[in-house]
Amino acid sequence: MRIALFQPEIAGNVGTILRVGACFDVALDLIEPMGFPWSDRSRKRAAMDYDDRVDVRRHADWDAFAAALTGRLVLFTTRGGVALPQARFERGDTLLFGSESAGVPDFVHAHADLAVRIPLQPAARSLNLAVAVGIGIAEALRQTEGFAP
Repeated sequence: MRIALFQPEIAGNVGTILRVGACFDVALDLIEPMGFPWSDRSRKRAAMDYDDRVDVRRHADWDAFAAALTGRLVLFTTRGGVALPQARFERGDTLLFGSESAGVPDFVHAHADLAVRIPLQPAARSLNLAVAVGIGIAEALRQTEGFAP
């Protein structure tokens, strides 16, 4: 199981997601460009003492990420056709989340094997990126019995 972020814009969200990955032993893919400078120092500050506990792979762009992808690509999107309670996850899935302001472009939607939406109240547009990742990875790990004992 992996988490992938498409062109994330907010360093604090990435830091929180790094900690989620570290706590649940889930690797993280970052698809560039990102909306903030990335360095070892900024990564360590964002992830705090969890920095060395998560496998992070940076990809120069979508094509580089797609070339490295193994298993199914599960896109979390407000345009997803499958509501989270009906989605079925597999151990080798990569859960992809779009940028905070724009989500992902249509060509990324076309590449997804499954498009999942987290059901929200009708008046709500979307969740914070880190919150959506936490909800998505928790359900995927629950279904695949991937939580630590």
